Amino acid sequence: MPSITREDLAARDAADPLKSFRGRFDIPEGLIYLDGNSLGPLLNSVRDRVADVVSREWGQDLITSWNKNKWMELAGRIGGKIAPMIGAGGHEVLAADSTSINIFKLLSAALKMRPGRRVILSEAGNFPTDLYIAEGLVSLLGGDYSLRLMDKAENLADYLDDDVAVVMITQVDYRTGRKLDMAAVTKQVQDAGALMLWDLAHSAGAFPVDLNGAKADFAVGCGYKYLNGGPGAPAFLFVADRHQATIQPALSGWLGHANPFAFTSDYKPATGIARHTVGTPPVLSMSALDEALSLFAEVPMEGLLKKSQQLTGLFIDLVEQECGGHGLELASPREAAARGSQVSFRSQNGYAIMQALIARKVIGDFRDPDIMRFGFAPLYISYADVWDAVAILRDVLETGAWDVDAFKQRAAVT
Repeated sequence: MPSITREDLAARDAADPLKSFRGRFDIPEGLIYLDGNSLGPLLNSVRDRVADVVSREWGQDLITSWNKNKWMELAGRIGGKIAPMIGAGGHEVLAADSTSINIFKLLSAALKMRPGRRVILSEAGNFPTDLYIAEGLVSLLGGDYSLRLMDKAENLADYLDDDVAVVMITQVDYRTGRKLDMAAVTKQVQDAGALMLWDLAHSAGAFPVDLNGAKADFAVGCGYKYLNGGPGAPAFLFVADRHQATIQPALSGWLGHANPFAFTSDYKPATGIARHTVGTPPVLSMSALDEALSLFAEVPMEGLLKKSQQLTGLFIDLVEQECGGHGLELASPREAAARGSQVSFRSQNGYAIMQALIARKVIGDFRDPDIMRFGFAPLYISYADVWDAVAILRDVLETGAWDVDAFKQRAAVT
């Protein structure tokens, strides 16, 4: 690698203002983990927190923990920790349920808020659960409600009309890492009289988001990718302050009641964001996410963005320099401001190549039909990691190590 050396990158790591965070994560020795865009790694403090919740809070304090250990406050407390990372007020964010359930809640509420408009607009390439939930909702409502799919968000103007009630788009495309201009898209949608729902699954915790700066109406996101809350961690939702007094939840669960322990037979929504709570919070997983998020109070978000762009840009440059001639095609935007914290390359042999990399302790993942995804979480990925990952990728390609039957057998999760 003539233009840059590993020693150059090691020196950059030594001067990295985020370098101290790496030691807070329990990442196996010798592993280069480039899949935090799918599942964040374990924080050492999370292991300790969950053990304490199990052994002391649940084991010893039992049901008194709802008050004594403030279990009932977890949803709002977690929302308050996420809020500054996504440009929201603490009273505008709630941790609850899954991303899918939260999409259902907000889409159904948005349709009620735009009577006479009966179209949900999204991208054909949006993450499948977003589209499936929308399909299910319009089927449930019947009548002339429909889901309209545009080829890509860049052509939004061609699909907006007076029938569109709400637009649902993921800010960072899960396949390619393409990142949309949140403020510009939101304005375009609202100027057409529709509401804007953002999916932040590949944004929150990877770089700073500014929902209120963009005047967004709603947002959802998950807790297990860049937020490192653990497998299947609770998700979160955002409702702008201006909508909170009038929005009507479709899922009117008992903990979203104004006085749940009055146990009345009729539903009266709680004030503010709390009305979007449905059932009893999963305390073990909520506690893990709560602890994981404590780390971000120490993280300078602009520094996170800067390192994200540097890591992804370095990876693109090195792959193109060192792995040319092997059929890899960049699927991610080349412009730093136009991509999230991941880089994707296309290859007709992408699945097998990724399995060969995983066998060599470089962990990424694959998305059909031909995309190899590499996530770069700035808190635990070093510049030297990028060099080492590309060196291993080059060797896998040059030696044909991927071209064996074992690496071509599809597992259930790719």
